[in-house]
Amino acid sequence: MIHVRQLDSIQLDKPSMVTIGVFDGVHRGHQKLISQLVEEAHAANRQAVVLTFHPHPDVVLGGVTGRYYLTSPEQRAELLGDMGVDVVVTHPFNTEIREIRAASFVDQLIQYLNMTCLRVGKDFTLGYQREGNVAYLTELGNEKGYEVRPIELLTLNGDEERISSSVIRDLLQSGDVKKANDLLGRPYSVSGEVILGDQRGRTIGFPTANMSIWDEQVLPQQGVYAGWVTLGDERFMAVSNLGVRPTFDGQTLSLEAHLLDFDRDIYGEMLTFTFEHRLRSEKKFDGLESLKAQLNQDIASGRELLSQGG
Repeated sequence: MIHVRQLDSIQLDKPSMVTIGVFDGVHRGHQKLISQLVEEAHAANRQAVVLTFHPHPDVVLGGVTGRYYLTSPEQRAELLGDMGVDVVVTHPFNTEIREIRAASFVDQLIQYLNMTCLRVGKDFTLGYQREGNVAYLTELGNEKGYEVRPIELLTLNGDEERISSSVIRDLLQSGDVKKANDLLGRPYSVSGEVILGDQRGRTIGFPTANMSIWDEQVLPQQGVYAGWVTLGDERFMAVSNLGVRPTFDGQTLSLEAHLLDFDRDIYGEMLTFTFEHRLRSEKKFDGLESLKAQLNQDIASGRELLSQGG
């Protein structure tokens, strides 16, 4: 998979089928569109291309701040590559893109991506003031020599509510990781370098890996979660605390993963943690003994749930 950060930094000789969107989270709705794109492109001996944007238009146009993204640009590109996409273009979303006319942007898709087919949702729009709807783009395709293939978007259990990144964000922030994972089609995960913390966990017999998480990525509601940690090619059960550690009068939000059956120095290593099960809310304990008793219970619960295949 090729990943570039600007449309004009690539020149494809082989014809391509293209889809366009933010695709934050690469959830099941996105997967339906992209899997069809990949299947059709490869069957026709064309390249499957996804053109996406960063920053998110909501950040640029709506002034959204803080933790908003379900995936970083790198995570998103990796997920798309795992689905068989050949080329991912993460183009800057800025004033120039906001004001570009649909016909002009289509010309660039043809010039740089050798686009012969555009695969989009039925409500897709492109260009200044959303002028480039499916009807407009189809008419333009007849003139410029590409085909438009719209697709029905995936809905929740057949009803009218579509699977969306905003719904998943809300579910995560309410702590409903099971429902969020169902809509994503995989467990929600975060990645980060193991950094030095205050090492309190080690002193009470529960060493943790303090993960440095991208400060724009959504984190679930504070609490204790069971999930899997990936370290290189290895995978370990883990119970993680996401919060401020009120028992120790903490103030800073952190994600600290306790890897089960593990005893190695991994400072500076990159970890990925999947949020599989929410075990409980974060709470302040009246002493170390009650905290340690609860941690033992959390570990037992997490081990049982993860051993059952979750």
